[in-house]
Amino acid sequence: MKKSKGREALLVARGIGAVLLGLCAAWSVAYLVSAALRGAAWGWSEYAIQLITFVASFCLFAAAAFLLGRSIGAKQTNWFTVLSDAMNRIAQGDFSVSIPVEHGRGVEPMHAVAQSLNQMTQSLKELENMRQQFISDVSHEIQSPLTSITGFAKALQDEGLSAEQRGRYLEIIQAESKRLSRLADGLLRLTSLESKDTALELSRCELEAELRSIILSCEPQWAGKGIEISADLSPVLVTADRTMLAQVWGNLLHNAIKFTPQGGCICVSLRQEGEWAVVGVSDNGIGIGADSLPFVFDRFFKADKSRSAATGGNGLGLSIVQKIVSLHGGTVEAQSGGAGKGATFVVRLPVAPRD
Repeated sequence: MKKSKGREALLVARGIGAVLLGLCAAWSVAYLVSAALRGAAWGWSEYAIQLITFVASFCLFAAAAFLLGRSIGAKQTNWFTVLSDAMNRIAQGDFSVSIPVEHGRGVEPMHAVAQSLNQMTQSLKELENMRQQFISDVSHEIQSPLTSITGFAKALQDEGLSAEQRGRYLEIIQAESKRLSRLADGLLRLTSLESKDTALELSRCELEAELRSIILSCEPQWAGKGIEISADLSPVLVTADRTMLAQVWGNLLHNAIKFTPQGGCICVSLRQEGEWAVVGVSDNGIGIGADSLPFVFDRFFKADKSRSAATGGNGLGLSIVQKIVSLHGGTVEAQSGGAGKGATFVVRLPVAPRD
């Protein structure tokens, strides 16, 4: 707002300055004409001198105003042409448009419009890059299991295969089909969460009981790997969608189990810090490298692609976790000391208001 007012004041000042210069020039010429007429050999009446002086000064002032207006009009017309061409290119999907705004400082409103247009173009370019990357990632994730299914389906046509080989190939096809199904389910769930129509079924819930229930439901997985689970849980109430939060705790716990070795340990904690409920899920598993930490919540990101492929991960789980937590007005953070030093995921949610 201040910049806009400053530009308007500058335009007014320039206009006043131009008028004053035109008046000074007209007055100077009028004075010279008047002096020349009075010093002429033939005598001019005072009335004739004043009339000629007035006409000359008026014509000079009008000519100056015309030239100044034409100059400004030409600049504006040129800028309108540049802006129109830029918008046409953007409409056709060309987001590489960039208007050199430094050349438009003489026409302040056009300069401001050019800056805004450049910012919009940059945002559209980033959005287009994200869209193309998303399509590329989805295509890659789908292509990998489809290649396996096609290859092993063709191999099954070999009549010389033993029953053992045939059974193993069928197991691989089944596993890859489930992987495709999980990918489709994850994409649909993430799309649904990002929709503006997403409605939360909020209710007051005890996080302590919710977390204990999730830990018990995952017992076959962590007990099967000989993992020791410890739970340090304090009673905390939150207002949340129980079903959605169950996805968060289940996803974080399954990830911890997946990347914790045989005989490892996992700790689930819950405490209240001021107006926040803080949930931590820690493990002593493979950890996350410092270069991967900023990207763990990105779609399809896999810190260890070989392990993720072996365990059936598709890189969507943590994106779903982040979106659900965000919908509840909270935050989620990943922490790790590096490869081989385990990882901790910390979720913060607003506590329920007191009755």
